[in-house]
Amino acid sequence: MQKYELPDLPYPYDALEPHISAEIMEIHHTKHHQNYVNGANTALEKLAEARKNGELGPVVTGLSKDLAFNLGGHTNHSLFWKNLSPNGGGEPTGELAEAINRDFGSFEAFKEHFSAAALGLQGSGWAVLGYDHIAGNLVIQQMTDQQGNLSVDLTPLLMLDMWEHAFYLQYKNVKADYVKAIWNVFNWDEVAKRYEAAAK
Repeated sequence: MQKYELPDLPYPYDALEPHISAEIMEIHHTKHHQNYVNGANTALEKLAEARKNGELGPVVTGLSKDLAFNLGGHTNHSLFWKNLSPNGGGEPTGELAEAINRDFGSFEAFKEHFSAAALGLQGSGWAVLGYDHIAGNLVIQQMTDQQGNLSVDLTPLLMLDMWEHAFYLQYKNVKADYVKAIWNVFNWDEVAKRYEAAAK
């Protein structure tokens, strides 16, 4: 089975300053994201060993949870890095903007809702703008930890990491300042590409 690998960032570590510091980006990418990659690979190796040895009981349950958590961390961060850009900020245009206006009333209403979802998380997790394939609508959900509390038939379009490692070195415990700053680097071109692909 192919192993997961840490993807390169599409920009230098200091590219998002002053909104996100180079120190945070480097630690976040090389330490935290790398740990999720390592954890996912370890879980897969142990699951393969459990299958080989016929140990498909409680061990597999724990390993399945480990895989979901670590693979969630890997996929979430891989998407998150692309959701950010040194040329980001502003507002979306085109079909994405139309969908946001349709489903949230206005960009400002969407921004307030998304920010509230991020700040309302208890503990660690993510704010997620996703495309719901059942209704064909945009929805905002809160993901707990790296994999919990999210509907299955949803394509994430925009994700905001609300784990403390994403902001604490720069913003300390003032999460609202981090959420306010992140809007300056959201990559709406990437979000629009994901929306167009999901809505086909």
